[in-house]
Amino acid sequence: MEDNHLFQQAKDAVMNFMNMQGTDDRDGANEIDQEAAQNAIQAAYNDASPEEQQQLQQLEQQLKESNQLK
Repeated sequence: MEDNHLFQQAKDAVMNFMNMQGTDDRDGANEIDQEAAQNAIQAAYNDASPEEQQQLQQLEQQLKESNQLK
């Protein structure tokens, strides 16, 4: 149950970061938000099922691509 919670937190963190892109004026906030999302992905990855690991890898890729578009 805890593992699924970490997975959901990682998904939420990435979605929150991506929703904030381009809408937030806080200096440095995007880097902090991205780092938080990255940390959530890493925390969830070790205990995730193979299917969840694949989804986490996709989220991580979206995070990287989103950062490159800034």
